[in-house]
Parts: sequence; structure tokens; C-alpha cells
Amino acid sequence: MTQDSGNRFGGGGNRRGGQNRRGPQRGGRSGGPPSRGRGGPNRGPRNAPLAAGRTSAVTVRTRRIIELPPVMSVKDLADAFSISPPQVIGSLIRSGVMATINQQIDYDTAEIIATELGYQTRLVVPQTDEERLISQLEQPVAEAALQTRPPVVTVMGHVDHGKTRLLDAIRQTNVVEGEAGGITQHIGAYQVEIQGRKITFLDTPGHEAFTAMRARGAQVTDIVVLVVAADDGVMPQTLEALAHAKAADVPIVVAVNKIDREGANPDRVKQQLSDQALIPDDWGGDTPFVNVSALTRTGIDDLLGILLLVADIREFKADPTRLAEGVIVEARVDPNQGPSATVLVQNGTLKLRDSVLVGGVIGRVRMMYDDKGQKLRKAEPATPVRILGLESVPAAGDSLMVITDERLARQVADQRARTTQIMSTATLRPATLDEWFKGASDTSKELRIVLKADVQGSLGAIQHSLGQLTETNVNVSIVYSGTGTISESDVRLAAASGAIVVGFNVRPDVAARRVAESENIDIRFYNIIYNLIDEVKAALTGMLDPEFREVTDGYGEVRAIFRLPGREQAAGVYITDGRAIRNSKVRVLRNGAVVHDGSISSLKRFKDDAREVATGFECGLQIQGFNEFEDGDNVEFYHREQVRR
Repeated sequence: MTQDSGNRFGGGGNRRGGQNRRGPQRGGRSGGPPSRGRGGPNRGPRNAPLAAGRTSAVTVRTRRIIELPPVMSVKDLADAFSISPPQVIGSLIRSGVMATINQQIDYDTAEIIATELGYQTRLVVPQTDEERLISQLEQPVAEAALQTRPPVVTVMGHVDHGKTRLLDAIRQTNVVEGEAGGITQHIGAYQVEIQGRKITFLDTPGHEAFTAMRARGAQVTDIVVLVVAADDGVMPQTLEALAHAKAADVPIVVAVNKIDREGANPDRVKQQLSDQALIPDDWGGDTPFVNVSALTRTGIDDLLGILLLVADIREFKADPTRLAEGVIVEARVDPNQGPSATVLVQNGTLKLRDSVLVGGVIGRVRMMYDDKGQKLRKAEPATPVRILGLESVPAAGDSLMVITDERLARQVADQRARTTQIMSTATLRPATLDEWFKGASDTSKELRIVLKADVQGSLGAIQHSLGQLTETNVNVSIVYSGTGTISESDVRLAAASGAIVVGFNVRPDVAARRVAESENIDIRFYNIIYNLIDEVKAALTGMLDPEFREVTDGYGEVRAIFRLPGREQAAGVYITDGRAIRNSKVRVLRNGAVVHDGSISSLKRFKDDAREVATGFECGLQIQGFNEFEDGDNVEFYHREQVRR
């Protein structure tokens, strides 16, 4: 090989040193590798340029933030860092973690290794299959396309305070059409026009339905109208409706109805509601109060004007140009037309022949009707319509979205069906006190309670005692409080508000019990205030002891009373639900309040002793130490079983 050829490869010497091998350059290996071209054989001390190179490499690494999942294998982590798995394993060993290439490690461990190696990371929770599919169907929000839409209003209030008559009076106030009368086809919602603008009303059967929809995540109401009779004042269901409206966090307008009645006192209504932190606007508050008479239609226009004013302040907007999105108000199977659903369009414009995904149901809009039964070809935001063409009946509160990819939509529907089957009672709320404590963290600052008691005195004492629990960093918030039986509405309010139900010397009715079981809502029962306060305090401080849980076996109704020798009584009981078991404990309930809690001394079918009596049968019942049955009393059979926390 010639010298020129050697220079070509070595820049003054070949790979092994060439002709300079024995000369002054013999120590060239310590001066760094020879240059391949320009530059000469030696560039100075080795340590300085390599140290600078290492610093530069770390700087480059920290510029890019690497996204990591909550759990990953060592190999996945090495691939994310673009390094070899042995390097990651070495760092793990130095940190005291013995791992193999396929071992799973959590994000916290990976973050420590990343810091040691000079990388910055960020935790990214991967999307579920449904979230990934839905993200492909979602549409971007175009702020420039947003337009003002009609407000959506729900009317709530106490029974017999004129809610239905007020709705009828509002239906007749359609200044554009001039029509008088009810809805031709009841679809659960309707619109009226006033001053050239529309208002949408949800015609729900009370606050139970209102809350049931909200419990499913369907926040459809913009404004709540709370109806209170001027001659009757605030009643228990008024406070209950108010609690539901506050839990929904929507503006409230109070309609003081029946001002034409003798004894009407609107100022008393204002005073009573101001005690509930609902301050009238003319008293310096922010809640509009409107005096109306549904019978004479006095003040109806004023009420509608106030609703439009609130809508102007809140600026409810939607984009009518995009594909429609909405929520199901109600749904049923029509014998002649098949599955039918009332949809409140919330965004976009729903059109005939649109393909839709509704919860876990897909379909195509074949027919569309307004609240008067007239056919429509399209429905803009805040418009309620009844649609036909779904494959099956969806649930109230399910979301509707127009889709363009039917194959992808069917995948979403199938995924939702599987999710529903696996987690039929899955919720985002702390359904029980134990679950609430397990999920409590620095961000969990509130334990919500729906409180029911037998009398007002006990209720006030419990509220005061719960308010004194200040030794923890967690607030106790009483979402609603009242006296009497724990009702279905109480349980639904707890479901929608993420609360537990606490009953003091009262019990739930059958409907409430069934809803609590289906929704997995915790109902706690007490007859001593100190026990109630101590258990809530223990829950807040994480010191709950093992408990005995009550399991209800059945319910019965006293239909006959028999006098026995020795001044004893036996009751003829009809089992209305569940079963009566001889070894069960038993409570006697009168008007929802507990009058006795004891043990069964005798359970008979005709003249024979019975071990248990099923639903639909009658039995003779004696209770140890209790001889004060009355016709119409209810009895609850239960037993206690130990539960490990």
C-alpha cells in the first residue's frame, strides 16, 4: 500500500499508525482517534472534549418530555428512552429494585430512573377503547360559529302549589301562533315564543325524573323555576326541590303562585326562602321572585320575561352548523311505530335520515315530530323533538350524536353494551361511606349527606352536631335534610349528588330501598345521636371499626289485631315484599317512624308455627315486649351480619 493510500484512510497515518508508528506520534492513541480526512492526527487531550460531549447529551435529553403510561415493562421503558434494557436494569439495581427485562414497573419508579438518566417524563393515562372511538367521532368547537339558543327550563315545586296549572298557562302563552290548549302529543318537552324568542320547557314528572337524568350525567336544564304557593308557603317538598336545583348548580327563579287567593302572603315566602340562602333580588340578593297566578294568568308574561333576562345574562350558546348532539328526555316503544325517543337537541342541527348513536343504540332518523305532533325536517339547538328509527329503546339521560362512520359507531355501541354488562352499577360517586373513605385524598374535602329524621327537634340537633366536626380537614355538607320516611327521591338525590343517606329513627319505603340497592347507595340508620356523630367522625379520621350490617328480609302490613290472654297482642300481617323469617329481628313503623324494635316471639301460619312466610301470604305475628299494634302499621323484618371493613 502506498503512502498516499495510507493518507487517504488515516489523514497522515493508517489505522495502526502507518509510517508515524515509531515516531513522536506513537502515543496518538491517547490523543483520541485519528481524523478521517482533514484535521491532522491529534486534537488535544481526550477528557475535555468527551466531558463536554456528555454534558451536551444530557441537555438534549431533557429538552423532550417523554410520555409514559401508569405501568410498563422494563423493555418498554428502554425503548421509550432509546437505550438498551441493561442500562435501565442497572439503574433499577442501583435504586434497590431487582428487575428483569419483562418485569412491570409503575410510573413512579420509571420517573426515578428517568431522572437518573437525564430524561423528563409525563404520566399519560391511555384511553379506553370507548374513549378512543368516541374521540374519533368528536367534533372541534368553532367559537366563531356559536349562536344564541333558547334557554331550557324545568318547573319544580311542592304538590298542589300549582305547578301543573302554571305549565298549562305557559303553554297557552304562544304569542306567535296564538294557540290555546295543551300539547297534541306529549313528548316530555315543548317550546313557547314570547317577544319573538323561544323558551324550551322540560315537562318532567317532578324532581325525581329531573335528578334521575342528572345522575346519568345529563345536565340538560339551564334554569329552574321553583313554584311556591303564596297562601301555603314553603313546604317539605319545596325544600326538597330546592335541594335538587342547588345540587344541579343552575340559576333559580321563584314563581310565587296563587297570589289571588285569600291569605296569600308573598313576603312570608321570601322570608322562608331567604332562610334557605335564597335571597330575593329586591332584598339585595340575586334570586328573581315573580308573583303569578296560574288561574288568572297574572304575571305569566313577567315570568317569561325574567327567564329571557336570565338567559341573556348567562348567554346560552350553541353551534347550529355542526352535526347534532343531544340528550334523551324520555323513550318508549310505540305499538305501531316501534322505538320512540324524545330528544332535546343541545348542539348542531338534527336532520331527517341522519345516522345517530344514542348510548348503546344506533339508528337512523326516519321521522321527526315537534311538541304539537307536526312533522319536521330539522331541529336546531334547544329544540325538543320525538324521533323514530332507533334499533331499540335507549335510557333517559343517554347522549345522542349524529355519526358519519356507521362501522365505528357500531363498535362504540358494542363497547358500551359490554361495559354496561360488566359494570351495571358503575358510577363516579362514593356510593358508600367506606368507599368514600377509600377514595378520600387531598382533593376530597367534602362528605355529602342526605339527612332524614323522625322529628324536627332531632333533625336540628344532628345538623348542629355535624357542623361541629372541625377536627378534620374534611367538610360535612348536608345536601338535604327533612323529616319523615326516607323516600325514593331522597335516594335519587344522593345518587346525583354523590352523597350517603343517613336516617335517624326513620326507615326507607320499599321504593327507596329498591333504588338504593340498584344504585348501590349507602343508607345508614341510627337511633342514638352520639352513635351517628361518632361514626361520621370515625369515617372522617379513617378509624372505622368492623361493623354489623343490617340486611332487610321483608316488609309487611298489619291488617288485623287479636287480643290474647294476659293482655298480649298478636297482629295479622300481610307480607308485601320479601319474606318474614322466625329468627329475624322486627321493627314496627307508624307513618314512617320507628315505634318499636325487637325480636319475634311467635310467627304462625293459621295455627301452625312457621319458619318463614313469603310474599303474598298472611301470618300471625307476636313481638316480644310489644302489645301496641295499630291497623295500618308497617313491619320490617331484618337480620344483622358482620361486615369486615
